[in-house]
Amino acid sequence: MSEFDAIRPYYDHEVPQVLTRLVASRELAQAASQLVLPSWLGNAALGRWLTRLILRLKTRNLRSIRDCQNVIAGLFETVIDRSIDRLSVSGLDRLSPNEHYLFISNHRDILMDSSLLNYLLQDAGHDTCRMAVGDNLLSNSLAADLMRLNKSFVVERNVEGVRAQYQALGRTSRYMQQSLQQGVSVWIAQRQGRAKDGFDRTDPALLKMLLLAYRDKGSAQEPLDKLLHVAPVVPVSVSYELDPCGPIKAHELATVDLFGSYQKSPDEDLRSMVQGLMGPKGRVRLCFGEPIAQASSLEDLAAQLDQSIVANTRLYPTHRYAKAVSEDQDVQDLLNSPSVRALAGQLSELPESERPYLLKQYANIWLNREELGIT
Repeated sequence: MSEFDAIRPYYDHEVPQVLTRLVASRELAQAASQLVLPSWLGNAALGRWLTRLILRLKTRNLRSIRDCQNVIAGLFETVIDRSIDRLSVSGLDRLSPNEHYLFISNHRDILMDSSLLNYLLQDAGHDTCRMAVGDNLLSNSLAADLMRLNKSFVVERNVEGVRAQYQALGRTSRYMQQSLQQGVSVWIAQRQGRAKDGFDRTDPALLKMLLLAYRDKGSAQEPLDKLLHVAPVVPVSVSYELDPCGPIKAHELATVDLFGSYQKSPDEDLRSMVQGLMGPKGRVRLCFGEPIAQASSLEDLAAQLDQSIVANTRLYPTHRYAKAVSEDQDVQDLLNSPSVRALAGQLSELPESERPYLLKQYANIWLNREELGIT
């Protein structure tokens, strides 16, 4: 048994058994019916039966993770068509299809950030990457199966005890090291959890975790140099004109400020995944920054990541609207934008005490840029 069995994605030989389990899932049939059937039929019992039949037909010849990802890419195109007005990408010309990378991005949506990254890589002829996901997202067995079929590996967070936590972090670091040494690209967010306030900064603790596997007392080479020698670090900026989960995040942030903590319902993460996938997002853009092959320290690497991620984040009318509202400026001209009207609608449906938290998710991009000296 490998030390990574509890956290790794599925292997090719495990695919048929997992697919048999998934096709039998009533929960999957109900969720997938929204993708494979017209909306008027998707919610009906007949729709779920037809969806299960379609899934059985679509998966009967799948034998590998690559086969599964090809099917997922087709379904994801439906997600894009239904929830994104325009998807654009820049910076892919900086990357070689024959090389592997450590992608580090800002984190706004549970599934969309990494899914868009892999979709665009695959569409451009690159191999897809293994994606880090927190174990809190895998408490649902359906979500766990789907993610591990899509090359996701588990970052163990819900571990008790200092020693056990350190061992879990070391296991994650060693798995990422092994993946990169095997020539497989890896994606991880720049911080634990989504930036619910829209303030994108790299967590130094994340970078320290990455280096755990490279701390060899018998080597004179610095751990950071070893990491960058194995794979360049590529900063990735993910920009959404509209966040379907914005009101949910605002409620959570307001509750934490008022009561000091927030207790999620058992299915809240799963509902946020579905809302983030299918909710309207307006325009979406991914920008691959210049690969980082040298850094003098962890602080320098974090600074390079932050500078690139924030500078390459796209400004949309929703960001300008949030800034104008926060500063009591006139917003009448901005209301010509459909996404701004959608954001204004979200604000009007929130309790007044939660509205500033939704505005900050969009307005903080200006504070990001100001603090980093980006004009």
